[in-house]
Amino acid sequence: MNTAYDVIIIGAGPAGLAAAIEAEKGGLTYCVIDKGGIVNSLQHFPGTMTFFSTPELLEIGGVPFTSASMRPTRADGLEYYRRVADHFHLVLRLYDEVTEIRRGPVHFEVLTPMGISTCRSIILATGYYDHPNMLSIPGEHLPKVSHYYHEPYSFYRQRVAVIGGKNSAAIAALELFRHGAHVTVIHRHPVFDSGIKYWILPDLLNRIHEGSIAACVNSSVTEIRADAVVVCGPDNEARVLGNDFVFALTGYHPDTRLIGMCGMAVDAETQAPVVDAATYETSVPGVYVAGSIAAGKDNNKIFIENGRLHGKTVIDAILSKR
Repeated sequence: MNTAYDVIIIGAGPAGLAAAIEAEKGGLTYCVIDKGGIVNSLQHFPGTMTFFSTPELLEIGGVPFTSASMRPTRADGLEYYRRVADHFHLVLRLYDEVTEIRRGPVHFEVLTPMGISTCRSIILATGYYDHPNMLSIPGEHLPKVSHYYHEPYSFYRQRVAVIGGKNSAAIAALELFRHGAHVTVIHRHPVFDSGIKYWILPDLLNRIHEGSIAACVNSSVTEIRADAVVVCGPDNEARVLGNDFVFALTGYHPDTRLIGMCGMAVDAETQAPVVDAATYETSVPGVYVAGSIAAGKDNNKIFIENGRLHGKTVIDAILSKR
C-alpha cells in the first residue's frame, strides 16, 4: 500500500479520533494508524472500570454520549467511540504499527507493515498507556508480575502486592481485597497521593487502619522472587514478604520512540514535546501532538476531557496553512 494524504494521525484513541473528525469536516485527506484496535488503551483498562468524568466531558465530534449512569463504564466508552467512528466513516488502519518516519523536503514518509504513506502533516496522538514505567529490579519479568490490572476474580485467597500510590493502585487494592485476596500495598512515599479521588482514598485508609489491607509506605520493592517480594523501608532494612502475584501500577509514559523519529525538541524535565501553545505544532514544522502525549511525564494533566479538544486546534492550524 503506497498512499498519499494531507494528514496522517498516529493513534486511534479519543484524541486521534477527534482530530480525524475535524480533518473529515475540513475536507482533508487523512488516515488514522494504530498498532492496536480502536481506543486500544481503553480496551486494556480494568473490566469493571468506571470513568471519573460525566458523559458530556467524553464526547467528540458533537455526538451525544448517552449512559445509564452519571459515570459511564468502560463498556459504554468502547461502544460510544466505535459508534462515533462509524458515524463519521473515519478512515482507520488498525493493527498497523508505525515502524519509521522519514522527513523529506516537502512531505513525510510513514512506514508500516502495510506499506509507505506520504503526508504533509503528522499528528501524534499515541497517549502513554502502552508504555509502563518499569521498576528495573530483579524478578520484574516473572510471569506473576503485571503492570496492568484487569479484574480481581483470579486472586481469591492469593497473596497480592500492589505497588503504587495513586488512583489505579488504590482501586486495584480495594477490589482485590473485596474479592478475597490478601493485599499488601507498597508505596515509596510516606503518604498516599492527594490526587486519589475523594471517595476512594478514605475507603483505602480505613481498610488499612482496620488491618484488612496491609501497607508498606515510604518503602520500595527491591526484588521480586517466585514466592516473595523484598521490601526496603525507611530504615533501609530489607524484609521478605510471602507473595503470589504482583501488580506494579507505577504509571506510564509516552512513546518516545516516535518522538525521536520525528526529531522534535522535548522539555528536559517533563520529556514533553516543545510545542506552540496556540497550535500544538512541535519544533518540526508540520508535526503536531494531540492528547496526553503533549504532557510528557506529567500525564496527570491531560485526560480525555481536555485532550479531545486538541484535534480542532490542530486541524484549524493545518487548514490555515493551506
